[in-house]
Amino acid sequence: MSPTLIARPAEPEPGDRDSARPELTERELAQLEFSVIDLETTGWSPGAAAITEIAAVRVCGGRRQGEFASLVNPGVPVPPGIEDLTGISDSMLAAAPRLPAVLPSLLDFADGCVLVAHNAPFDVGFLRAACAECGLAWPHFTVLDTVMLARQLMDPDEVPDCKLGTLAGFFRARTVPSHRALADARATVDVLGWLIRRLTHRGIRTLDQLRGWPNVLTSSLL
Repeated sequence: MSPTLIARPAEPEPGDRDSARPELTERELAQLEFSVIDLETTGWSPGAAAITEIAAVRVCGGRRQGEFASLVNPGVPVPPGIEDLTGISDSMLAAAPRLPAVLPSLLDFADGCVLVAHNAPFDVGFLRAACAECGLAWPHFTVLDTVMLARQLMDPDEVPDCKLGTLAGFFRARTVPSHRALADARATVDVLGWLIRRLTHRGIRTLDQLRGWPNVLTSSLL
């Protein structure tokens, strides 16, 4: 079983990647490519748990450019509580590729994008640990956390919390999050789209304008 690239993002024209464009943080949000990621794992800490599923959706200007998804054999049993939560069982993972066979493809898929996750420290923490485990350099993505962004943009009278399921329901996302990586990444794409609309209504059109918002954006460029 190999990672599934559901739709490949369009290849840039020669010279496009290195052409004289503004830095990511200065570019209009509508012109940015985002790679929205989600992971499922055997637990909550990279030091004590392993990845069981990885998915990413690449999106630009509200249009999905491609999707990536793969189960990952963690090399350890899935705890019963995690199996109940995600529906991912040991039998499903038995024939799945190990992490070193999946991670380079994910990094290649997300190359050049702003990385987005709902509760980004969780997903990025596991990915950084995975890179270290596989002997790969972390690409130093600019990372946008939709949980922290939603906390800045949502009125308490609108939603009781900023969990993915709550926001997906409020915005009537096309995909219902289900604790499976691709479904949750697709739901996060829809939530991100609505949050960007709210930013635009506030006159915020670049990531650079989010510098002062606590924990929304992390980047080696800032």
